[in-house]
Amino acid sequence: VKTKFLEKETLMDRKLVTTLQQTLGTSSNQSVIVAVDKIFTGSPRLDGQASVFFVDALCKVSAEELNNPVSPRMFSLQKIVEISYYNMNRIRIEWSKIWQVIGDHFNKVGCSHIEEVAVFAVDSLRQLSMKFLEKGELPNFRFQKDFLRPFEHIMKENGSNAIRDLVVRCIAQMVNSQARNIKSGWNNIFSVFHIAAADSDQAIVELAFQTTASIFDLYFSVIGDSFQDAVKCLSEFACNAAFPDTSMEAIRLIRRCANYVSEHPERFAGEDNVTENVWVKGWFPVLFELSCIINRCKLDVRTRALTVMFEIMKFHGDSYRVSWWKDLFRIVFRIFDNVKTASMGGAAMVTSPEKQKVVRREWMTTTCNHALYAVVDVYTQHFSILSQLLPDLLLLIQWCVKQDNEQLAKSGMNCLENLVMGVGEEFQQDHWDQIIAAVTDIYATTLPADLRHWKPSVDAVYDQVSVNSDTSMEPDNTQLAVGRADRAHFQGLQIKSLVQIEIIQTLDNIIFYPTSSAKEDANNDPFQKLNEDGVERSPEGMFRFLSSAQLFTLVDCLQESHKFAKGFNMDIDQRSILLKYGYRGKTLPDLQRQEITSLLCLLRILYKVYTDPTRVDDWPRTELYLHKLTVESFEFFLMLEEGDTRRRCWGDIVKLLLKKMALLDDQRFVVILAKCYDQICSILAQEISQDLQVVLSRFFLRAKGPLLSGYTLVGDAPLR
Repeated sequence: VKTKFLEKETLMDRKLVTTLQQTLGTSSNQSVIVAVDKIFTGSPRLDGQASVFFVDALCKVSAEELNNPVSPRMFSLQKIVEISYYNMNRIRIEWSKIWQVIGDHFNKVGCSHIEEVAVFAVDSLRQLSMKFLEKGELPNFRFQKDFLRPFEHIMKENGSNAIRDLVVRCIAQMVNSQARNIKSGWNNIFSVFHIAAADSDQAIVELAFQTTASIFDLYFSVIGDSFQDAVKCLSEFACNAAFPDTSMEAIRLIRRCANYVSEHPERFAGEDNVTENVWVKGWFPVLFELSCIINRCKLDVRTRALTVMFEIMKFHGDSYRVSWWKDLFRIVFRIFDNVKTASMGGAAMVTSPEKQKVVRREWMTTTCNHALYAVVDVYTQHFSILSQLLPDLLLLIQWCVKQDNEQLAKSGMNCLENLVMGVGEEFQQDHWDQIIAAVTDIYATTLPADLRHWKPSVDAVYDQVSVNSDTSMEPDNTQLAVGRADRAHFQGLQIKSLVQIEIIQTLDNIIFYPTSSAKEDANNDPFQKLNEDGVERSPEGMFRFLSSAQLFTLVDCLQESHKFAKGFNMDIDQRSILLKYGYRGKTLPDLQRQEITSLLCLLRILYKVYTDPTRVDDWPRTELYLHKLTVESFEFFLMLEEGDTRRRCWGDIVKLLLKKMALLDDQRFVVILAKCYDQICSILAQEISQDLQVVLSRFFLRAKGPLLSGYTLVGDAPLR
């Protein structure tokens, strides 16, 4: 019995000991936990330097725990979050040093390849940020910017869509709940959305843009110095080619930003009311980002951005200073600079040279063309402010005209005409000198001189396609193919020929107005424009604003153009070579239009000077020009055979000369008639068109008066 009792007592003791040990163990663990917690909860009592050392050590421990490939622990990471709460009330200088260490750790943890760890880090950041933003921010401090920077880093460096989406949602929640307390943190918010704007994930882009749009709708007035970041963010949304609707909406918001700058310039001028800040902090970011959209995006988006940019200039340009306009024109010229460097929207990503040429051609035909018209329109509207920028604008027009692009070259000449017709009456003489210099340069550089000397290169071969469909044709009539370089050269020569015609027409329109010369050419009656007093009544265009020296410079250009075209048209052998090698298709190439229009414009200018009473000093020089040209023109017309296609064109020149001569006073009429009377009579003896017969008949009726009045056609001066 005693033995059994002792055994039972021993068993009870063992159970008691085990129970006591478990109780003591639990008590010991709890004590340890409490003691450890006291370490973290007591961290606010550490001085500034000690707290930084403590946080740094804890971050290192956390990094080791998280780097465990089998089962990463987040105990220390959780404690980092806790001590962030505990120490958030420190003075800002101490807190910023602590957060510098913690923020770097969150940068690394938020980019962890273990999604669970990254999610915990981002969510912890969100909780801390919400708590921190509740405290607001004092003026001239930037602690929010430092605190929110890890979101920006994670968004940029973490490739996981899930984590990036979570970051955007965290930022959106902050905006919705703490927008009124956000100050310097707007920079980070727009930076996160700027990164999100370039994403390919629709959910990320849409949420980021919706939040950005809500900021402009609800909190536009509180974003402060982050206006530039906001506009840059919108620009990035506009440049995302995957979401065109978002792009258009972003451009609309940028335009709204421009309206905001116009309505509230004082918010950009600052407390010191520095007007220059309105440009630097307000207008410049808006216009610059629009130019970036133009340079980076596809056709529809960049066209919309281009339209908005120039609408802003038109509506708000009156408030811009000259120095602002200079900066603005540099922005505009970037559009054309991109063509020069072949880095325009989409071209940089095209590796094939042929495709790059296609993209470049499209860019020049659409965007450059649109931009050129728009910049000239803006310039003419604000000429009083922009007059000193004329040289820059003319250089741009000259560059466009000289490109191997027919549409852009035509547009360049049209814009030159629009420019002069729009503000020519306000030009000073130095402005006209600049215009004449530009025209002279265009004439010299676009003259297709190689047409007179071109010879086939060694890579020319017989083409499989003949000029005619008849396969039994003689070899001499077979059209040959040329190498790629020669084909490109041919294209350039054709465009130069076109520019020569365009600039002749432009000069004619500028000097006489577009309708004046056209009506004159169509009118067969040399006396229809005369009133009873015999004085010509017609619009003068810009003629009266040009000096005689400037007009004679243009006359020299026109004469050079005429001589070149005339010489080429007479060189049948060279034209045949060009035809054989495919220049301008399957007809014998010619420059008849250039030959005729240049001489017509030249004669109009000279006769206008010759009949202008304010230019009496220039009459002798003009008279020598006219006498020589008149005689040469009549003699060349007589030289042309009746079947020559050029005879009809030269008939227009003969008619113009007869009309202009008929409008002279009796004394000068008889002088010039004495020079060319024989040639005019010879024309009567030839087969001529009916309209030319009518003009000649009227001409001799005009000549009857002075001849019957006693004038004699002798020598250089009329005798009575």
